[in-house]
Amino acid sequence: MKFLTAVLFSVLLFAGCGYKAATVYSKQVLGDRVFVLVSMLRSDPENTVLVKDSVNEAVIAKFKSKLTSEAEADSKMFVKVVSVSMSPLEYDKNGYVVLYRMNVSLETKVVTKSAEKVIRSEGSHDFSIEPNTAVSDAKRFEAIKYGASKAVDMLMSQIAVSGVKSGVGANSGKGN
Repeated sequence: MKFLTAVLFSVLLFAGCGYKAATVYSKQVLGDRVFVLVSMLRSDPENTVLVKDSVNEAVIAKFKSKLTSEAEADSKMFVKVVSVSMSPLEYDKNGYVVLYRMNVSLETKVVTKSAEKVIRSEGSHDFSIEPNTAVSDAKRFEAIKYGASKAVDMLMSQIAVSGVKSGVGANSGKGN
């Protein structure tokens, strides 16, 4: 009974204070139609494709927007993959790496009808492997995907905050 009361109180508190998820603010800034261009990293084109897929998925799933052509877009995102790197975090008693961290750094130029801003975001994903084994391509690809997804989460938060601070977005004045 106490738990139910606490949950009900929390829901009423969030509803009463006007809480909105970051996706709501991000969508207000970006609008319904977003053009995304991810620049390929010449030194690492394979990983860049994975990042591109993660960014496109995030625009659809997290920003709740549609991918569109540049001419039809409410806003544009020009994403540059700054780096994709992997570093060891933990070793076993024999000195073999058993835990890695994948780091993905992005630089995104966000252009809306009312503003233009460059945002740097980073994401990381920790993953383990068996001692004395090499990192498989599948593990590496999965780690890049999750790292890129976290970098896009950070990007979404920064877009939402900048939209809240400025009160400006692609849908400003349209009754949203």
